[in-house]
Amino acid sequence: MDKEADKELDNRQVIGSWLSGPRATAESMGVDFGYRGERFGLPEHGPGSIASLGRRVAAICVDWALCALIAYGLLADGPSSLGNWTLLVFTVTGILTVGTLGSTPGKRLLGLRVVHLSGERLSFPRAAARTVLLALAVPALIWDRDSRGLHDRLTEAVQLRV
Repeated sequence: MDKEADKELDNRQVIGSWLSGPRATAESMGVDFGYRGERFGLPEHGPGSIASLGRRVAAICVDWALCALIAYGLLADGPSSLGNWTLLVFTVTGILTVGTLGSTPGKRLLGLRVVHLSGERLSFPRAAARTVLLALAVPALIWDRDSRGLHDRLTEAVQLRV
């Protein structure tokens, strides 16, 4: 009877570890991940901390809406070409604003900026590479434990709260 109870408990633990994910399993084994940005010496909360996912998504939505408005008003021949022109305006705007000011209009509105891991402004070539990777979408959907997308990792960038 004890063997059956132990077996059932082991099965529950295995299923529970699968449902809670690899991070929870690693933490239960004693691995300490710390908070987002701790590896870079950033604060956990407040100005200078890594931007939350919600703020970053809201900023990209604001940027996309502004670029769609520009594309619709100035460039698009009709609804069929609006998406392509919006993507082009989004990419050019991102390269120019992140490369010079350190943030897009949406990021500025939501209090975010993009910097190099050293804390300095992101160089123009890095900003251009980051924006092109972001326009491809897939690199932005692959994250590390600090919630940085692959486009940020490849360009050694981080999005911070101002």
